[in-house]
Amino acid sequence: MKKIVKSGPASAELADVPEPATTVPEYWADACKHLVKKDRVMKRLIPQFGDACLQARGDAFGTLARSIVGQQISVKAAQSVWAKFSALPKKVTPGNVLRLKVDDMRAAGLSARKVEYLVDLAIHFDAGTVHVKDWESMDDEAIIAELVAIRGIGRWTAEMFLIFYLMRPNVLPLDDVGLITGISQNYFSGESVSRSDAREVAAAWAPYCSVATWYIWRSLDPLPVLGTPAGTEQI
Repeated sequence: MKKIVKSGPASAELADVPEPATTVPEYWADACKHLVKKDRVMKRLIPQFGDACLQARGDAFGTLARSIVGQQISVKAAQSVWAKFSALPKKVTPGNVLRLKVDDMRAAGLSARKVEYLVDLAIHFDAGTVHVKDWESMDDEAIIAELVAIRGIGRWTAEMFLIFYLMRPNVLPLDDVGLITGISQNYFSGESVSRSDAREVAAAWAPYCSVATWYIWRSLDPLPVLGTPAGTEQI
């Protein structure tokens, strides 16, 4: 479902972070054809962004660790803390994180709670209680159930992980503020939108809700979404 493409850093702020390759979903072109045919708003939005599409980087553990670091702080602050934290071990792996000293993690800018979350994440990966090798064959809800069992990871973060790391094509993150705002602006002239309203709109998007959601985010922020948009847990 993915293809690898070489890519440079996403921005100047990330220039010191090694990003040797990105993955893009092979279903993207088919999804765009489907959405343009089925939905009037998508027919208008998709051509505005040319060849831009969802891209994912990194590994599963690092992606989730970075999501925890970034919770409830600004993107700029998250980048700063991550740079300091990720420099502590030779490589951000479960085993290496478990060997870090709490004081060193706190000195990198992590709160006591985030240290606990990162340790719990590392324990789950190190013990094999998350079945990373089986995710390809597992359905979305089964993966979400594994992830939300980890301290510091809620459903929104798990759904962002499904979209941006596993690149699942049909995720509809109804807890995402940006998605609800975008549906309100694009489909309801700015009027308040309920989860039921959002589901009704998204019925035409299936089986490519992830792709439609990405374009809704783009309608609010035209810059390419290479990581994840801001949200309640800020993955």
